[in-house]
Amino acid sequence: MLPALEVNRPIRRTWRFHLRLPWVRAVAFLLAVSAAGAVWRGFSDPQRGDDVRRYHGCTFRVVNVVDGDTFDLAVPDGEHPVTRVRLWGVDTPEVAGSRDGAMHFGAEASVFAKSALRDREVYVVLDPLKTRDFYGRLLAYVHPARGEPSFNETLVVTGHAYADLRFDHAYAARFEALEKDARARRAGLWADLTPERLPAWRQRIDSRR
Repeated sequence: MLPALEVNRPIRRTWRFHLRLPWVRAVAFLLAVSAAGAVWRGFSDPQRGDDVRRYHGCTFRVVNVVDGDTFDLAVPDGEHPVTRVRLWGVDTPEVAGSRDGAMHFGAEASVFAKSALRDREVYVVLDPLKTRDFYGRLLAYVHPARGEPSFNETLVVTGHAYADLRFDHAYAARFEALEKDARARRAGLWADLTPERLPAWRQRIDSRR
């Protein structure tokens, strides 16, 4: 059940006179209906249900690896011949040619992902509360086989990815703890990382700690 909206009483009195006009009441009603519809769509997005039915708990072959945390599955996604996946809960450094340019350990993370995933089958697990990112990519945890640790987790353990602290998800606390351990071991990117080499989003978070 959605929480009840709080009513700001002074504002409600200010609007009382204007709402006596019929056309203003009509506009206010339409705006309220539109806002309610937007809220409902946000909580009942059919895309999420479709994604869970099509991908969750299924095995697919990886046909292309873009970088350390992004790759394509051999299954159509709407008009696209493949499904692009973004690993959920982790962030690998960018590689050359990306929007932000090459970053520290980006090439190593990309090579690691390609050797582990390309032409392999992976078992896909979704978070039913969020299945797509801003760019329409499928957000997923992928496992080499059902019951084995996810590749998301492996990236953090080996120091090829940061735990992505920008978003809450089912394994957020676990990934953060694994990153702390990888950092203590100076694994992968943590071996010679300096603050200025951190991604911009991570620098902002660390500066507030």
